[in-house]
Amino acid sequence: MSDSPSKGPRGGEDEKSARTEADRDADRARRDELARRIRENPGEALKSEFSSSFLALLEKGRLSVAVSTYQAGQVVFLRAENGKLNTHFCSFNRPMGIAARGNRLVVGTNNEIFEFRNTPAVAPKVEPKGTHDACFIPRSIHYTGNIDIHELDFAGDELWFVNTRFSCLCTLDIDHSFVPRWRPPWVSAYAVEDRCHLNGLAVVDGRPRYVTALGMTDTRGGWRENKNAGGILYDMVRDKVLVDGLSMPHSPRWYRDRVWFLESGYGALSWYDPKTTQTGRLAQMPGFTRGLDFVDRYALVGLSQVRETNTFEGIPITADGSERRSGVWVIDLETGETVALLRFSDAVEEIFAVKILPGLIFPSLLEPGHPLIGSSYVLPDDALREVA
Repeated sequence: MSDSPSKGPRGGEDEKSARTEADRDADRARRDELARRIRENPGEALKSEFSSSFLALLEKGRLSVAVSTYQAGQVVFLRAENGKLNTHFCSFNRPMGIAARGNRLVVGTNNEIFEFRNTPAVAPKVEPKGTHDACFIPRSIHYTGNIDIHELDFAGDELWFVNTRFSCLCTLDIDHSFVPRWRPPWVSAYAVEDRCHLNGLAVVDGRPRYVTALGMTDTRGGWRENKNAGGILYDMVRDKVLVDGLSMPHSPRWYRDRVWFLESGYGALSWYDPKTTQTGRLAQMPGFTRGLDFVDRYALVGLSQVRETNTFEGIPITADGSERRSGVWVIDLETGETVALLRFSDAVEEIFAVKILPGLIFPSLLEPGHPLIGSSYVLPDDALREVA
């Protein structure tokens, strides 16, 4: 038998690992270059274009939108301001999932989970003074280690998140990096191997319910072998695959009695009806779809240009040669038509999360280290009554 490292299972694993590491090195170099460009000329690097209907959606809906772009290292608040669109950028190390509930806003990054709290009393002090109606200030940072965190959501008051490297769903406690709470039944053990690329989470009625994964595989990076058509939508409660054969599914959501999800390999917004067990695609867009939220009859969908790397090669949206966009597209759920859009035109090439902030027209997010944090205090009501 040959001991050549290029043959047999071990050789194949080594080759896949080398390709994956090469992709990571390329991503790191790309992020470093983008960070330099953003530092030197943020106005040019972070510029965007938008339709008047996108601005109207924010104004009439009295809402703003939080977007994460891990490749550019930014969390962006999209806000209406006196008939114009304002984009408020905050720097983080590879931000991905965003969760919001009440006055809480959570951002998952490369090694940490940041939790912010809306502190309205601080909002008038944020420059330009008197223009903000909300201010999210950092309340805690939990260090998870590099788990390739993807989506986060609240189940009641408890935060759940997708730990993609360990192929599981987790919660937090103060003593541990993370607490595994659910693992797909086809994954035999916890390992830092991204065995199935578990990536999406939907909570229904206060309970984690639906997830997406790029494969039902149980080996290191095994999902890569059939990323073009190995994806699934899975019901955790029923322990059942609802839809299979998907091309890189992401962002499952429960809305209007359907499970919606993004079939990223086709740039599609798709749905599954649990009553009829039927599934279909409502719309296709000019980009890798990832990041989804809803308001009224509209879906807000994140689009990414995607890069020609091993992760994305061979999927339909890269194979057809068409131009791809980065931004937020608004789809009418009743017609499937694009009715509004925001397009990033330079450094922001990838979107991960799209989260609507209802009732917040012009919020601010203070990055750790912002000078206002040192002079902002939030005390219990009982203590406030005794403050001189």
